[in-house]
Amino acid sequence: MPKLKKGLIMPTPDEDAAINAGIAADPDTYELGKEEFKQLRKVGRPRAAQTKVQLTVRYDQEVVDAFKSSGPGWQSRMNDALRDWLRDHRARDLVQKT
Repeated sequence: MPKLKKGLIMPTPDEDAAINAGIAADPDTYELGKEEFKQLRKVGRPRAAQTKVQLTVRYDQEVVDAFKSSGPGWQSRMNDALRDWLRDHRARDLVQKT
């Protein structure tokens, strides 16, 4: 079997032929034609009206643990908490005094 990057092992030609024969024999298998393929639309999450910025930041472990323990969506809740904090504080409060 030919080996590809990152441990992916491709089937041998005989295995590939057996796989394709199984697909061809399956009555529930349907291969799209060129025109049908052209009509397909991309699926997935729609683009947000306001996109977010990806960055790397460090938080105290207890802060991260607290948000993570609240379950899926914890990053959005953390974002909401920061946004709430900004509503209560003026921009000049954000400037670190030296």
